[in-house]
Amino acid sequence: MVFSSIIFLLYFLPIFMVGYFFTPKKLKNIVLLIGSVLFYAWGAPKFIFVILFTTFLDFHLVAIMDKLVSEASRKLLLLISVSINLGLLVYFKYSNFFIENINAALSIFGDEQIHWTKLVLPIGISFYTFETITYVVDVYRRKHKPLTRFWDYQLYIILFPKLIAGPIIRYYDLADQITERRDVVDDKLIGFYRFALGLAKKVLLANQMGLVANEIFGKNYLELDTISAWVGSLAYTFQIYFDFSGYSDMAIGLARMMGFKFSENFNNPYVSRSITEFWRRWHMTLGNWMKNYLYIPLGGNKVSKKRLYFNLWLVFLASGFWHGASWSFIFWGAFHGFFLVIERAFFGKVLESIGKIPSILITFIIVNFGWIFFRIEKIEDAFTYIKRLFAFDFNKEVAFTIEFKTYFSLAILFSFFAISKSTQKIQDAIYVNDYTNLKHLCLATTCLILFILSVCSITSLGFNPFIYFRF
Repeated sequence: MVFSSIIFLLYFLPIFMVGYFFTPKKLKNIVLLIGSVLFYAWGAPKFIFVILFTTFLDFHLVAIMDKLVSEASRKLLLLISVSINLGLLVYFKYSNFFIENINAALSIFGDEQIHWTKLVLPIGISFYTFETITYVVDVYRRKHKPLTRFWDYQLYIILFPKLIAGPIIRYYDLADQITERRDVVDDKLIGFYRFALGLAKKVLLANQMGLVANEIFGKNYLELDTISAWVGSLAYTFQIYFDFSGYSDMAIGLARMMGFKFSENFNNPYVSRSITEFWRRWHMTLGNWMKNYLYIPLGGNKVSKKRLYFNLWLVFLASGFWHGASWSFIFWGAFHGFFLVIERAFFGKVLESIGKIPSILITFIIVNFGWIFFRIEKIEDAFTYIKRLFAFDFNKEVAFTIEFKTYFSLAILFSFFAISKSTQKIQDAIYVNDYTNLKHLCLATTCLILFILSVCSITSLGFNPFIYFRF
């Protein structure tokens, strides 16, 4: 089940919200936990039992660890907990990848291949793993005490607004909200505004760009003309932004309606003047997680320059592998890591010296190239696509349907508007707490219209993918 599906919007969400709002405060966490279990079990009925078992194990391991005085014993329990959760991730997400590559190597030497039943990837397992790790590490570092009730810990892990695709919320940022949060009418309204705007970004922008991207990426890459190749790459670049940022807005809005305040996940990343700045604006909660739980433990900035460059590159190599078990994702991570390193070394000064517009344009093009490897599963096909961008083949007739041209023209227009600073100012004005009755009326009316248009689009279009759903 995803937030932009009819079953969620018209059935699950209204029924859940009515039940949640009329539940006494002391029972709200129980209702929310039951709703979260049902939400996840709808899409992964078997894996929900794995989650319930591992959360039970983690909860008690961490509770014991917190009471221990011996540092060696605490580290041992930390290692056991992290190993269990990373082991689940490796088994479900990466075992197919490792077996396929081992078999490919064996086939070269004519050896018998390993027989393996391919595993189905449980939805949201990468996000689930990161949040179980932040719980045990934050308690180990004594940033916050562990939760005292098992169902509160389960709620932290499988809270449905964030379970499938984040934002990745660190434990100490959410712990106190689990046990105590305010029930304010304004939060419910502001949450609905945020949810409706995110839904519109996902359905009215991302889905339209997805139609364009799917048509072009579905063609034979060797036969693509240059214009089509650029249109496809730009369409996907905007699709993935509005798809994921829209979903993040919906998650933040849903959480706000229940009294939670999640961290922001995007901040107009396509106006960045460098790849370093891009990663401060794109999927910010993942960047913060990588920084706090991988980059800093590797030494952070307190190492030699060569080691610092290696650490940066390694973190983004891991980030690429976290996104998906394929060489294209690994290359995508290494690609971004490479530019982060050369920006630290010298390229950052070059970008600063050439002015704002050129540096934004260069950064955007680099990011756009990177998304091609993110979109195409086989790395050799991705390089073929890149070549078509510079084939300068303008002789072929670009045979797009009228619907295609309409979708692309409208979506690209709204896309550039939606990433502009003026739109950021509008968003900042919407997401403040000082609301007059007139402002509430205007926003409520606008967001209700957007909600209805989005539902109509989902019903009529029948095209409603979600890119990060598979991570």
